[in-house]
Amino acid sequence: MPQVPEVLTAPLVVEFPFTRSLGPVLSAFLTGLRERTVLGVRASDGRVVVPPTEYDPVTAEEIRELVEVGSSGTVTTWAWNPSPRRGQPLATPFAWVLVRLDGADTALLHALDAAGPDAVRTGMRVRVRWAAERTGAITDIACFEPDDGPVGDGRPAGHRGEFADPVTTLTAPARLDYTYAPGRAQSRYLQALAGHRTVGERCPSCHKVYVPPRGACPTCGVATGTQVEVGPRGTVTTFCIVNIKAKNLDIEVPYVYAHIALDGADLALHARIGGIPYDQVRMGLRVEPVWTEGGRFPDHYRPTGEPDADYDSYKELI
Repeated sequence: MPQVPEVLTAPLVVEFPFTRSLGPVLSAFLTGLRERTVLGVRASDGRVVVPPTEYDPVTAEEIRELVEVGSSGTVTTWAWNPSPRRGQPLATPFAWVLVRLDGADTALLHALDAAGPDAVRTGMRVRVRWAAERTGAITDIACFEPDDGPVGDGRPAGHRGEFADPVTTLTAPARLDYTYAPGRAQSRYLQALAGHRTVGERCPSCHKVYVPPRGACPTCGVATGTQVEVGPRGTVTTFCIVNIKAKNLDIEVPYVYAHIALDGADLALHARIGGIPYDQVRMGLRVEPVWTEGGRFPDHYRPTGEPDADYDSYKELI
């Protein structure tokens, strides 16, 4: 029987900042948190929505009537989090809670600092614990904590939503940490790259060679088990010029990222083009891989010096 290759795994992180302008309602809400004030908005049916929405949840009409609610409230439901993750409100075990603040008709999701799950119950009273340093973000509420004080009158007060130096934009980091397992086909591909070889797989039905291999033909839907060595040279089929520097990527801009059809392959792969000014890269340019010492994959592709490939030889791979 053929030897089963080691299935590779690697930790991967997808991370980017998401920035949006806030508008009058969310600007007032986040600026209010900075000033230790919790604002909601009154909907068309009279309910007070916290956190406030910009549009009525029933009629979808724009709503702007702001009201101030209390900083204490009642837990409506909860779930215990025994193992906090990176970026969560507390580093020690805590409860995720939905809290209906005094004067509000909807619940706010946040963390409750509690000794353990036995100390949490639906209906318990809690209050906001404000962050020591506040910037105009939901994290200005550090968490909730149990509250033994008296219940407020529950009547929200009107508020103009006007503050000095209002917060007008929000930048929220988005991050996904996960472990990627490429599977047998791509594990064979990556292990070949470590040996400075590029290996694809041929479909037994349409006979196309796919690089990187996927384990199955995307057109015919059948398994691809026959390995085929391709390249190492190839042809630039299309490309883009990158002008924005990526975080943690030590490459000066501008640079070129291209689709490259390796000789013998029926699918173009992605790679960076180097060794040539960015404004001289072109469709049909013949290129070859450049390996760094100890690298497990090509660092970039550079021109071979060959004449450009004829358009008809790669037009189906654009």
